[in-house]
Amino acid sequence: MTRRWVAIDEASSREGVLELRKRGDDFLITLAGRILMNSHSNRSELALAELGCRLVESRPNANVLIGGLGMGFTLRRALDVLPATARVVLAELNPVVVEWCRGPLAGLTNCAIADSRVEVKIENVSHTIGVASKSTPRFDAILLDLYEGPPTGRGAERDPIFGVRGLREARAALSQGGVFAVWAENPDLDFEQRVRAAGFELDRRRPGRGGLRHAVYIARRV
Repeated sequence: MTRRWVAIDEASSREGVLELRKRGDDFLITLAGRILMNSHSNRSELALAELGCRLVESRPNANVLIGGLGMGFTLRRALDVLPATARVVLAELNPVVVEWCRGPLAGLTNCAIADSRVEVKIENVSHTIGVASKSTPRFDAILLDLYEGPPTGRGAERDPIFGVRGLREARAALSQGGVFAVWAENPDLDFEQRVRAAGFELDRRRPGRGGLRHAVYIARRV
């Protein structure tokens, strides 16, 4: 008999109720009833951090921005790749997600959020990028592991993060040769064109074999 999911916490957000559920050793986060992620499916998040951080790990005092905490898997892998001298800024919109990663989800990542290299900012990552685009030091890598990747269809070019202006700001927020890595549900040719037009070299990966394979974009500022 299949065990049922048990809700262990919830919180209101601008887009609906965020809920944390558990079944055995598996966790699930939902938003307004929609499944965002579960702890047993994280290969694309791990690949995002691995591919993005390997390109900057040798830089002295590497400065990395991660947008979106989720269950902390991207942050954990980034910390495992980066040296002890690195700095990681974590931008997360919902403070309850940070609380979950310090509490019931901490065991999944050895409480990555508590690492001394991590600075948590409760804000929209588009704001973090916008500020960095007009100041120094710039980021060596920006990893975006948001629950929704680049939007498609009408208006996508005006998206504050993945639209034309957002991509230009991301480039300005990066050091020379810096990495812009993005998780996406599926490949998006229009997004790829915008990234290249913004001044990036772009590589698209599809991590893993079989099952649901998300897209991971690795772009480098040129």
